[in-house]
Amino acid sequence: MIEDILDALPEPALVVAGGRVRTSNEPARNILGPDIDGQDVRLAIRHPAAVERLLTANPQGPEEAELVGLGEAERRWTMSVAPLADGALFVRLSDRSEAHAAEQMRVDFVANASHELRTPLATLVGYAETLREQKAELDDPTRERFTIIVHDEARRMQRLVEDLISLSRIEAERFSTPRDALDLAHLVRDAAGGCRGLADERGSEVRLEIEPDLPPIVGDFGQILQLVDNLVTNALRYGRRGTPVRVGLGQERDMVHLTVADQGEGIPPEHIPRITERFYRVDPSRSRSLGGTGLGLSIVKHIVERHRGRLRFESEVGKGTIVHVLLPVAGAASS
Repeated sequence: MIEDILDALPEPALVVAGGRVRTSNEPARNILGPDIDGQDVRLAIRHPAAVERLLTANPQGPEEAELVGLGEAERRWTMSVAPLADGALFVRLSDRSEAHAAEQMRVDFVANASHELRTPLATLVGYAETLREQKAELDDPTRERFTIIVHDEARRMQRLVEDLISLSRIEAERFSTPRDALDLAHLVRDAAGGCRGLADERGSEVRLEIEPDLPPIVGDFGQILQLVDNLVTNALRYGRRGTPVRVGLGQERDMVHLTVADQGEGIPPEHIPRITERFYRVDPSRSRSLGGTGLGLSIVKHIVERHRGRLRFESEVGKGTIVHVLLPVAGAASS
């Protein structure tokens, strides 16, 4: 009877009696080893907290124990124990690895956001105090330079807060499917126009290569515009001054294919898997000097995922980077 119950459970489970494993299910054997039935529990589980909990008569404390390292070094489990009528113990292991990883991401996110805000805030406070306390000693050029620094740091904080709010909103909406039919070519032209000031500042131009008669996509207008704007802005910032940014748009089977290409320094291959992580920067000092918040590509990734699309990076050091975004056309998205 107990064997049938164990076999029906998707999680690792076993029965311990007299300090030995009486029986176990297949998930438990996959984690702990194929020959654990009949083994001393100290050999079967090999975890001090678990062994202490299972071998202590009338244990004091919680009925659950947190275990790290069973099966794989980074796996985390909650072991729950319940007594059976014959004095044996029913042991069940619940995998908490994903929940722990999510909590660690949250902690890291808060720590990184605090750090990113602390730097410009310290600059703001320092220059503001100097302007207030030494205004009589400062000549006009110095006062103007300090005022520009205060303004730039305040704008940097504003961009970071806006990106944090935007990322939070996108994550909150990730399970809701967008329903508006959008002309992506029109959005690309709008985004390119909005980046004209940055393009002029960099001595660059945004060159559009858009196929005619593209089908609409289904999407969130604001988020798709933000996606294109982030990619074009990134390409202008990290491309070499005076070089063009090429934005292409075409159809690839049941997807609309957006490409944004720059002629910059490129991204070393070891960094590409991590560039969509929050606050990850290939070159932190250069990114901050160019006004980046470290959240742009993370926002792009979340928008693409919400729209059931695909995101890919192609880069060559010394030559530049191409970002590929594929978004389902309206008919394919609805089907």
